[in-house]
Amino acid sequence: MSSIKKLAGETVWYGVSSIVAKFMVQLLTPYLTAKFKGTPEFGQMSLVYAAISFVNIGVLFGLDYAYFRYINKKDTPTADLYPTLLISLISSTTLITTVIILLRGPVATVLDVANHPGYITLSALMIAFDALSALPFARLRHEGRPRKYAFVRISGILVYIALVFFFLSVCPRLLKTHPNSIIALIYQPRYGFVGYILLANVLQNAFQLLLLSPVMKVPHWTFNVRLWREVMIYSLPLTVAGFGGMINETFDRIMLDWRLPHVNDYATYQVGIYSACYRLSLLITVFVQAFRMGAEPFFFKQSVEESAQRTYARVMKFFVILVCGIFLFVMMYIDVLKYFIQDPSMWVGLKVVPILLFANMFLGIYYNLSIWYKLSTSTRSGAYITLIGAAITLIVNYVFIPRFGFMASAWATFLCYASMMVISYVWGQKVYPVPYARKKLIAYMVIVALLYFVYVGLTGFWDNLVYHLTVGTILMAGYTVFILRVERKEFRRLPVIGKYLGGRPPAAA
Repeated sequence: MSSIKKLAGETVWYGVSSIVAKFMVQLLTPYLTAKFKGTPEFGQMSLVYAAISFVNIGVLFGLDYAYFRYINKKDTPTADLYPTLLISLISSTTLITTVIILLRGPVATVLDVANHPGYITLSALMIAFDALSALPFARLRHEGRPRKYAFVRISGILVYIALVFFFLSVCPRLLKTHPNSIIALIYQPRYGFVGYILLANVLQNAFQLLLLSPVMKVPHWTFNVRLWREVMIYSLPLTVAGFGGMINETFDRIMLDWRLPHVNDYATYQVGIYSACYRLSLLITVFVQAFRMGAEPFFFKQSVEESAQRTYARVMKFFVILVCGIFLFVMMYIDVLKYFIQDPSMWVGLKVVPILLFANMFLGIYYNLSIWYKLSTSTRSGAYITLIGAAITLIVNYVFIPRFGFMASAWATFLCYASMMVISYVWGQKVYPVPYARKKLIAYMVIVALLYFVYVGLTGFWDNLVYHLTVGTILMAGYTVFILRVERKEFRRLPVIGKYLGGRPPAAA
């Protein structure tokens, strides 16, 4: 239990940093949708960021996962590992960033921003600074320093938000009142809002890298060729899996732009609606991300323990209980959360939110399940699973977007992550059996889905906000009481919560 307590404690810190960071960025959603109202720029921004996420995987080469894997191997020359990976990352980042900048014209055309090739230059710099931060962040996670991690993340987000407001609100106002001042050198309206959002992101990533510079220091810069080759054999399949994952996560925006008509910027508007509503699945996405931050190093360290499989099963159960609760929270209070999107014309896309929430729930479960191939050298298995998911994403989007628009993208995401979850479970149980409480976990997911449909049924005949919130609160309370009753023995063993349920302080594991 102490190991799970440690994971929970670290996940709280990663969660606090991720939730605070994402929440602060989420606060920008009403601001940005209001700024971009009546223009296709929100859609353009979404397309550029989708491409950035995709390229970032290729720059990183899965070296953060490799670091966790090899730092825990007894036969690894640990003194050489970090400098070797760092040199490899700096080299690949410099090369790929240079190529992107040289090809910025054609890339801008592909992303439907041909009039703004500068967006691609800024994106390349953002990718470079972000990639170079990955190994220092991984080192902080391995060394159990979540507070430092949280400080860097939150500091970077504060800088980003301040810069966005400065560029999008302060600069235009100052330029209007003082057209001949120094502000004219800083702010050029022709670059557009998207350009300055990208510039703010570049400066944010550079600031974070500066804060991480002490973590990048090594006693000696050594490049161990033999170790590097071994690491690359392990990590390259993870890179393929990462590309597949980015196809699953972001390529739907690009395909919406490709497969929908461009008359009157219709396609770009649809991308903007889908992207804005996708952000309402924020809470599950943030929790999954926070969980990964703590769980990845934890799972590798735990693998040497005799009770590792039982620990993984218990972690999975707590994870599913929490993400089911998050799903209910978002859907029970969607009538309030929708106001984060300031443009009411975008609310037509709210019907994708429950689909995307469940899809991201499946993705989180998949991350839990994927430990079986990450612990072994069979990382190709993860690549195969992710590529199957990518194929589903591409086929469903290509075939159904012209008819169903962004609803096809939402269902493609759902089917993709559901398939990956099922395949990973079946395959993993043959290779590395873990005693997951399968029936109970499925039951919890079915129950929250039924509670959502009950909510829809009860609120469908009276459009009243107070009534909707009352029904949602009652159903949320019902789920909480049900879980506490069914899992009473488990929760009694937990720190803090256990004492309120009549439990004893947990014994050290």
